[in-house]
Amino acid sequence: MGRALGNASSAVGRGLLAGLVGTAAMTVSSTVEARLRGRADSSAPADAAGRLLGVRPRDDAGGRRFGALVHWGYGTSWGAVRGLLGAAGLRGPGAAAVHLAAVWGGEQVVLPATGAAPPAWRWGAGEIGLDLLHHAVYACAAGAAYEWLDRS
Repeated sequence: MGRALGNASSAVGRGLLAGLVGTAAMTVSSTVEARLRGRADSSAPADAAGRLLGVRPRDDAGGRRFGALVHWGYGTSWGAVRGLLGAAGLRGPGAAAVHLAAVWGGEQVVLPATGAAPPAWRWGAGEIGLDLLHHAVYACAAGAAYEWLDRS
């Protein structure tokens, strides 16, 4: 029991680091896409977190800081799930696919439930595809980082 718990907690730690790497990759992906399309950064995750936590930034600068904190904290914490998948013996593309399904599926529930974004069926195929692409970048980068950390 003690060894299994130690292995799981070690895997979660590696997963958190992997989640940080995945978040960095997703940040690059979504920033490049936003600049190419001339769109503003999404505030939906911060809006959802603000509603759930009762946080209301006082000004635009506070909103940007809160948004960055939510983005990095959320993405990094989802890495713990990747670690648990690794601890359960799931590896490679299969683990990345399950991780992607959990992260993207969670978004599809939480954002509409908090009123931060409409349900995906109202987004249009292009927007759904781009959102899924950015989350796939996250899951693949987090998965690659986890696999590397797990071998080290």
